[in-house]
Amino acid sequence: MFDFYEFFAGGGMARMGLGKKWRCLFANDFNPSKARTYRANWGSNHFHEGDVAKIKPFDLPGVADLAWASFPCQDLSLAGAGAGLNGERSGTFWPFWRLIQGLDKEDRAPRMIVLENVYGALTSNEGKDFAAIGEALTKGGYKFGAVVIDAALFVPQSRQRLFIIGLSQEMEVPKSIESLFPIHSWHPSALMKAHRKLSKSAQKNWIWWNIKKPPKRTIQFSDLIEENPQSVRWHTPEETHQLLNMMSEVNAAKVEEAKKSGRRMVGGIYKRTRHGIQRAEVRFDGVSGCLRTPAGGSSRQSILVVKGKNIRSRLLSTREAARLMGLPDDYKLPDRYNDAYHLAGDGVVIPVVRHITSNILAPVLSAYTINPSKKVA
Repeated sequence: MFDFYEFFAGGGMARMGLGKKWRCLFANDFNPSKARTYRANWGSNHFHEGDVAKIKPFDLPGVADLAWASFPCQDLSLAGAGAGLNGERSGTFWPFWRLIQGLDKEDRAPRMIVLENVYGALTSNEGKDFAAIGEALTKGGYKFGAVVIDAALFVPQSRQRLFIIGLSQEMEVPKSIESLFPIHSWHPSALMKAHRKLSKSAQKNWIWWNIKKPPKRTIQFSDLIEENPQSVRWHTPEETHQLLNMMSEVNAAKVEEAKKSGRRMVGGIYKRTRHGIQRAEVRFDGVSGCLRTPAGGSSRQSILVVKGKNIRSRLLSTREAARLMGLPDDYKLPDRYNDAYHLAGDGVVIPVVRHITSNILAPVLSAYTINPSKKVA
């Protein structure tokens, strides 16, 4: 059994991905709706609702094997205003890090740390934000590496995310999960470029993680679609016609091809502004677009179900959004649509966490606990 803290926990998706062999000692989130959802699914004894900046080391019990932190991404995303780690939301990394430093002073620093964020964290502020995180980990006594994983390997959702994985210096990395060189599947060019911008000391602490390629995904977007959703209604024919009229020639041609396919086709739609005109853009490749938080109507994904000449449309349901994150159908979602969609759009995909756990976290910690003389008090 391994122990962990989960910061910026949302609905506890990292916890679910870690699995039953992991025990949560402490979890936190400041969002009231997410906090209610977390408690509804996981209980409240170990959960703290509130700002991470107000948490003190004495609030955290025991010594954790792992601290997982999916800190806010808005200021690091490509769609953000470029504030980066100095931003109000993504800047919450720093109070989290001060908390880790406080634990270190008490000889209770977590043995491993996972930081999850958007792909844009590699390039925000021209790579300076990623370098700052690397410098913090290095000075904090951690060696580290990073991988970029697209959730589409596991679920039918296009969702690239960055995972920075650090471990205390005395821990050894099994040879089977470390590479001497970057591996294109997990270390794209943006990550290699960000690595080159690290300080020399951080580069010396760097690990090129080598994880197994998962089995080919068999589930398709259409497999997750509800015929009678409870959280949304099907559009009227007029509303569907209006959506189709918003498509460019290229996207309208995709619909025509779907009509000719002779089978039920499900496409994901996002509304985007192109050259000052709002367009509906559709994809029929068996994968949904990346879920986002519903800051506005255009950020909520719609679906188009085509079967011959019969075409229907509606918003993606909250249960479908949850399924795209790997959540089981017995997971309790918020009642309000935007709250449930926000929970999913802000979360981490559960099978991705599971893959990182089985390929990196568990092997490293298992090798470490075999040598109790090396274990931190």
